[in-house]
This record gives sequence, structure tokens and C-alpha cells, in this order.
Amino acid sequence: MTLIAGRRTENGRWLSLDIVRGATVAGMLLVNNPGTWAAVYPPLRHAVWHGWTPTDLVFPFFLFIVGITTELSLGRRASTGATDGAIRRQVLRRSALIVLIGLGLAAFPFFPLERFETLRVPGVLQRIGICYAAAALLAWRRPDRSVALTAVALLLGYWAAMTLVPVPGVGPPTLDPPEATLAAWLDRALLDGHLWSQSRTWDPEGILSTFPAIGTTLLGVLTGRWMQRELPLAERLNGLFAGGAIAAGGGAVWGWVFPINKSLWTSSYVLLSAGLAALTLATVSWVVDVCGQQRWARPLVTYGLNPMVAFAGSGLMAKLMGGLIRVPLHGESVPLQRAIYQTTFEAWLPPHAASLAYALSFVLVWYLILLGMERRGWILKI
Repeated sequence: MTLIAGRRTENGRWLSLDIVRGATVAGMLLVNNPGTWAAVYPPLRHAVWHGWTPTDLVFPFFLFIVGITTELSLGRRASTGATDGAIRRQVLRRSALIVLIGLGLAAFPFFPLERFETLRVPGVLQRIGICYAAAALLAWRRPDRSVALTAVALLLGYWAAMTLVPVPGVGPPTLDPPEATLAAWLDRALLDGHLWSQSRTWDPEGILSTFPAIGTTLLGVLTGRWMQRELPLAERLNGLFAGGAIAAGGGAVWGWVFPINKSLWTSSYVLLSAGLAALTLATVSWVVDVCGQQRWARPLVTYGLNPMVAFAGSGLMAKLMGGLIRVPLHGESVPLQRAIYQTTFEAWLPPHAASLAYALSFVLVWYLILLGMERRGWILKI
């Protein structure tokens, strides 16, 4: 395979991919850190159940990019002479570390010790680590056809399980209400007491829905392979546009019978989000690599260089500011986050605008942190 043609950063990274990843990371920071959850504009909220909003695209976009970077990084490792055994061991070590970071974030601040009795086991980083390892091991040294068939099997198998298998103790298969689905039953059967605190009876990063999420990552692997083919860049971008449009359209149509649902990570949602991710990457690559317009995206590259730092660091910061660090305000002790929000934003803006302004400020703070790391050449690689 050849390296992807197109503009690259000074350290040889694929610029368009860093831009899309950076936009995804910035979007994650924006939607996860409003000034108050009581006042959030609808596009910045997740869909309540069936359906989708722009916010519902953040996580699958990231998993799709994980698939692309997995294909590129493993190829580079093999080109340096690494054996298959060494590559697989590296994949498993990296996966375990990502999962452990996710569990560490869930456990923070690690006291009182009783919190471990109800520690949430599933999570975003945990799913990323599992999907990364599964996609890497399933795709390594296997032809495109085999990888594609594996993705199809995961999506069709999940659809069949969710719509044809009766739910023990509940009755016929159903996708609504959330606690009555087969995925929720499996979460309770294996992780009861260690699920998402806002539901307790099911988890949006649960066990069964991780299988189609692996499908999302495998579609990213196939995209990475396509973009390395010995073809002119324009032809590869045309193929990426076409494939993305077909996938997104197919997901929308499938959603008529298997509703698009981020919490269930339905197969229709996989196709829709992967298709939109491919279209986004193709568009950015066309603007940057074909038209030569890249200055507009410089801040996004900064976000894309250290995504793990941004995710884990922002999560720790939000926990510290959201309750662990308290300050006096109007005669009472309140979390630092609330004090900043109320005195700096809520005091002069309407609720929704104030909440968004706080979120944008949070994104800006993390841009400055990541920019400082970039200028010092600090890029965390797990």
C-alpha cells in the first residue's frame, strides 16, 4: 500500500484526518460541558430515544476514525519489521490501557471506597478500547472482502437478535421502552449495579450494543484501506463520497424498520453515522488536499493531535469543577463550575445562550491547553 496522497502535517500525519478528528473532539467537549443541563439547545442534546441529533454523531465519528487510524498505524508497524505476534500484543496492551483509563475516570476521585460497589463498568473509553482491539484483530492480515463480511454479519446479527429474540422475563422482542430490550436484559444479567447511574436498568455503552459498534470501527478500517489504494486521489475521494452516500442512505432506509438509535447503537445508526463520517472526511479532504484551503482548520488540527488528553483531561476537570472543588457564593458553598457559570455567564445572558457560552469557553480553554502541548511537541501516544 502507498501512503495517502494529500497534505500532511510537519510530522507526517494525514492532515484531513486530524482535522476531522479534531472537530469530533471539539464537538465532544462542547456537548459534554454545558453551563447547565437545564438549558441546552436541542441540536446539542442526544435524542431522547429513537432518532438522532448532531450530538449523536460525535461518538460514532470517533470510532470510525479509530478504525482508519488502526489500519494506518498497524501498516506502519508492519513496514518497520514488527512481527504479527508483536503487533497483536501491542494492540492488546493499548486496548487494556484505554479501558483502564476509562475505569479510572469512572472511579475518580477514588473515595469513599463504597463507590466501587456501584462503579459503572461500561463507558465511552471502555467501548473505544474494546472496539479498537476487536477491529484490529479481526481485520489484521484479512482481505477486504472478509472484513466487509464480518461487519455485515455483526450488523445483521445484532438486528436479528434485537428484533427476533424474546426478552427473558419481559416477553416478545421490543425496542421500547429502554429497560425492556434484549440489550438491557443482558446488561442487568451481567452488570447489575454497575450500569449508567441515570438509568440503572440499561447502559448506552452496554454489552450487546458493543458488537455493532465494532462494525462502525471495521467500516473505518475499510475506509483506511480504500484511501491507501494505488489510485489517483480524485478517484479515491469520489469513491469515498459515493460509499458514504450509499451507507448514509441505506441507514436512513433501514431506520424505517430498525429505528436509528444511538443508545442501542442500532445497525441503521451504524450505517447512517459511518456514511456521514465518510462524507465529512471526503469533503474535508477535497477542500484541503484538492483546493489547498487549510488555514481555516488549523485550530482543529490542534484538537486532533491529543484526543486522549482532551477526553480524559476534560473529564477530570469537569469532575473537579462540578463538585470536588467548592467556593463560597452568596453565603453558601457551591461547586466551582456553578460559581463560574452563574457569575460570568448567567448573570447577563438568557439561560440557553449562557449555557452555550460556558460550553464554548470550556472548549476554548482546552484549545489553549492542547496548543501549549503541541508547541512543546508533546503528543501522547498510548
